[in-house]
Amino acid sequence: MKTPKLVTASDILDMESFGKIRKQKRTEISEIKRDRRVAVGPDATFMFENYDTMWWQIHEMLFIEKGGEDQVEDELSAYNPLIPQGSELVATLMFEIDEPERRKTLLMNMGGVEEVCCLTIDGDTIIGDSETDVDRTTAAGKASSVQFIHFNLSADQVEQFKKPDTRIGVGINHPAYGHIAIISPEVKRSLAKDLE
Repeated sequence: MKTPKLVTASDILDMESFGKIRKQKRTEISEIKRDRRVAVGPDATFMFENYDTMWWQIHEMLFIEKGGEDQVEDELSAYNPLIPQGSELVATLMFEIDEPERRKTLLMNMGGVEEVCCLTIDGDTIIGDSETDVDRTTAAGKASSVQFIHFNLSADQVEQFKKPDTRIGVGINHPAYGHIAIISPEVKRSLAKDLE
């Protein structure tokens, strides 16, 4: 059976039911995320999203914020665009720095980072597209610590990605943060399921 491509209102559990399975679901989602997370350099992580991670995120937002039925459409609108649609990979890019001053300094120098994220497939480079819902870089040049990036692949790139010996990298090509990471075979297998 093909994985659903969007979370719909009919997929949303009532919060009492969700509360009963929340702990078990958190464990399941943690296992799914383990094979969808790629550290790039010392401070950045790409978390590749899918239907399951967004189903979880929507439920968590509803559970924590307790907005009821009125909140459901807002959460669906916010998170459904982050579910890959067959020939794309979608990642949440997070800069995770515990020290406030170092975080502030790095982000102040990272303006436009959302425009220089890339995926490489055997040397073929795909520049990511950022979500355009809000500006992720301020007028002063400060980058948000969370970015949402879409990597759109051609049919040939999808086929190449799925080959067992293809080397896949994900990186950031910014003057203040230039790093690339090779995706592990486990992550590659998980992400290949998004390209169906």
